[in-house]
Amino acid sequence: MLCPKCGADSAKNIRFCTDCGSPMPQSAENPELGARTLIGYSTLINDPAFARYMRNTKVWSLSFASILAVIAIVAFYIYGENSPEMDNPEALYIGLAIGGMFMLIALSQIVGRIRSKTWDGVVVDKKVEHKRRKRQSGDDAYWVNYQQYTVFIKKDNGRMHQLSSEDDDTVYNYYKIGDKVRHHKGLNSLEKYDKSADSIIFCSACASLNNIEDGKCFRCSCPLLK
Repeated sequence: MLCPKCGADSAKNIRFCTDCGSPMPQSAENPELGARTLIGYSTLINDPAFARYMRNTKVWSLSFASILAVIAIVAFYIYGENSPEMDNPEALYIGLAIGGMFMLIALSQIVGRIRSKTWDGVVVDKKVEHKRRKRQSGDDAYWVNYQQYTVFIKKDNGRMHQLSSEDDDTVYNYYKIGDKVRHHKGLNSLEKYDKSADSIIFCSACASLNNIEDGKCFRCSCPLLK
């Protein structure tokens, strides 16, 4: 089926063009489509619970990193005082370096959330790959087989975004090729435009899996965008 806007050829029965994201003809011609529930991006994204969640996430990240940093510094100081292998201040310096690393990781995550932007996209492809990785157990090495599920999303700026998971096809099955999605600034998950055929929904704040009938996320209590 040809897109009326860009002319790209897409599969039949999809709601949005996999190249430019424009509505396909059957969506506009079906009078019942717009009347169905769970279609459209939710205005609940403006609920104060999301701003509160993002503030709490920053505080939690810094607090957790600070605790780990203190533990590392104290542990290496004690090690330097009692171990014949390393003395202070050398051991203390190592503890300070590790503690600083924990703080930098937390700060980079916070900055990443702040700098993220709201964008729209379309699911253009999905892939299942059979892979294996090498594991070490003492002196013995062995191979572990696993499946990698990947969903490819073309953003409105033309760049590709991937959702990948190992040995878990939940996200892979949740998204269909042609689904239109939106990433909200500062949050962890994507919102589907059309949720009318879904029985589950991911929380856009913490990405927890919820029943589509629920109103709030069972984990973070943010409204479910539907």
